[in-house]
Amino acid sequence: MGYVAARGGTEAVLRAEELAAALRLLGGSDPLQLPQISDQLRHAVSRAMHEGALYAPLLAALAVKQAEGDSIEASFLLRAYRTTLTRVMATLPASGRTMACMRRISASFKDIPGGQMLGPAQDYQIRLLQPLLALEDGDAVAQALARYAALVAVGAPQAGEIGHFPKVADYLRAEQLLVAPPAEVEDEPFDLTRQALIFPCPRSARLQALAQADSSSLMTFAYSSVRGYGDAHPTLAELRYGYLPIQVAHPLTGEAVTIGEIEATECEIVSKAHSVSNSSAPPSFNLGYGFAFGQSEVKVMSMAILDSVLTQARLGSLSGNSGPAADEEFLLLHCDGIEASGFTAHYKLPHYVTFEADLRVLDRARKHHAE
Repeated sequence: MGYVAARGGTEAVLRAEELAAALRLLGGSDPLQLPQISDQLRHAVSRAMHEGALYAPLLAALAVKQAEGDSIEASFLLRAYRTTLTRVMATLPASGRTMACMRRISASFKDIPGGQMLGPAQDYQIRLLQPLLALEDGDAVAQALARYAALVAVGAPQAGEIGHFPKVADYLRAEQLLVAPPAEVEDEPFDLTRQALIFPCPRSARLQALAQADSSSLMTFAYSSVRGYGDAHPTLAELRYGYLPIQVAHPLTGEAVTIGEIEATECEIVSKAHSVSNSSAPPSFNLGYGFAFGQSEVKVMSMAILDSVLTQARLGSLSGNSGPAADEEFLLLHCDGIEASGFTAHYKLPHYVTFEADLRVLDRARKHHAE
C-alpha cells in the first residue's frame, strides 16, 4: 500500500474539524447533557460500552455525543480511551446467578423456578411511531413517573420488581441434558487486550472477541447460521437483564469485597441434540453463552448462537452444512466493527502512488491487448 506525505494541509484539516463541530450546533437546539444521553438513549450508550469494552456510562454518553450518534465511532472513542487507563487489579469471577434481575425470560419452559419476569421490554409493542414523544415536556415526564410510582405502590405485577433466580441451565445440567464443553487448560483467561488471537483459540478468547464485536455483524452471522447457511437450531434457555455485583479480593485479607455493580444482559441458548463424533456419550443439547453491558438482548442472543455453533464445530458434531459462521478464524477476524470500519475508511486517505501504479499496469495491458 503506497502513501505520499501531504504538506500544507494542517490548516484545512483543522477547519474540517471545526466545521464538523459547528454543524452539530447550527440548528440552534440546546446541547444534550450527558445524563440525558445516558438516561434516554440507553441502548446507544450500552452499545458504545460493550463494543468499546469499557463499562463507563457517562463516558459512553460523552462518546455518543462526540460521535453524533455514530455507534462505531462512539465505541472507537471509548476503546481508545480505555487504552490510556492504568490497570489496577483484576476482579473475581462473576456469576449470573448473583444478578439482581429486572427481566428474566425463558422460551424453553413455560414454568421456570421463580417464574417468567417480562420486565422492561419493547418486544410486545406494535412498531408504530408515537407522535406524543415529539411533544414530551416536563409535565409529561412527571405524569409518567407518577403512574410508575402508583403501580409500584399498589404492587402491580412486575412493576419495579428486582429478584434473584436460579438458572434454567443448571436444571438442564443436573438432568445431564447438556454436552460438556471441550476440555481446555488455561491458567488464566485469555486477555484480548494484550494478546493477539491465535487459532484455534481458547473459548475465553472467543467469548471476549464476541463480547466486543459489532452487534450488527454478530446478528448477521447468527442469522445466516439459523436461516439455512448453517446448522443452528437454537432455543432460548434463559435471558436475564439486571445488575451484576462486581467483587475484588481484599489486598490484605483476600476476602471478596463488593465494589459496585454493572448493568448487564446475559443469555444462554440450547441447540438441538447432536452426537459427538468419536464419543460414546449420548446425544445432548449444546449450550451457547452471551454477555454484554447494558440491556443488549439481540447482541447476547447472537453471541450465544455463535458460541454454540463454534463449540459444535470444535466438537465435530455439526452436520454437513456448517456454514460460514462455523469457521472460527473467519468469524472472529471479521466481526469487530472498529477494525472493519477503520480498514474500510482508510480508503479515503491518499492512494496516489498505488493508483498511479494501477494506471501504468492498465496502460501496459491495453497496449498488449491492442497488439
